[in-house]
Amino acid sequence: MHNAPRYKPLAATDFFGDGRSARPLIEDTVARGHLRLDAARYTGKVNGKDVEVFPFPMTRADLLRGQERFDIFCSPCHGRLGDGEGMIPKRGYLRPPSYHIDRLKTAPVGHFFDVVTNGFGAMPSYASRVPVDDRWRIIAYIRVLQYSQGLTANQIPQDRRAYLDLPPEKQPPTPVEQREQAEGAERPATPPPHQGFDTKARTR
Repeated sequence: MHNAPRYKPLAATDFFGDGRSARPLIEDTVARGHLRLDAARYTGKVNGKDVEVFPFPMTRADLLRGQERFDIFCSPCHGRLGDGEGMIPKRGYLRPPSYHIDRLKTAPVGHFFDVVTNGFGAMPSYASRVPVDDRWRIIAYIRVLQYSQGLTANQIPQDRRAYLDLPPEKQPPTPVEQREQAEGAERPATPPPHQGFDTKARTR
């Protein structure tokens, strides 16, 4: 078993008539979990056209997940604000367009999904790195960035305008942040160990 006969990926063979060791998929079969009937969700298109709306409702949790995934996968090139001023372009890589130009602010959400899935220009495909629903969450967060960067002072709530010129560390928390802080304070500082887990053995 330590020295089982095997073929390297894409290696040739005399065993099969077509000379390929890697076998093609069986026609008219679908792998379990891959029956993707919702074209809008899995391709971002319906009848060949980019969809205009998200294929499932976006909650606050989805937006937070989208922000996290955006910061990990997208911000190195696109920047935290989506302005194309990420660290990678600053070091010589081709600069991506800002999300805040008119062409992308009016682009349908299906366009972004297609780009993330299949790549575009210098941008490679992220289909193997980012799951389908996370791609939609990232796109929802991009819409949030576009909206936030286009606000005027008059559109900002009155109780927040006095803090616009203060650095972030001196700004008071928003009502949402206050609620999250209160919820975090109610959680135990150290979660209980999983049932049946020997914590003593772990620390030896």
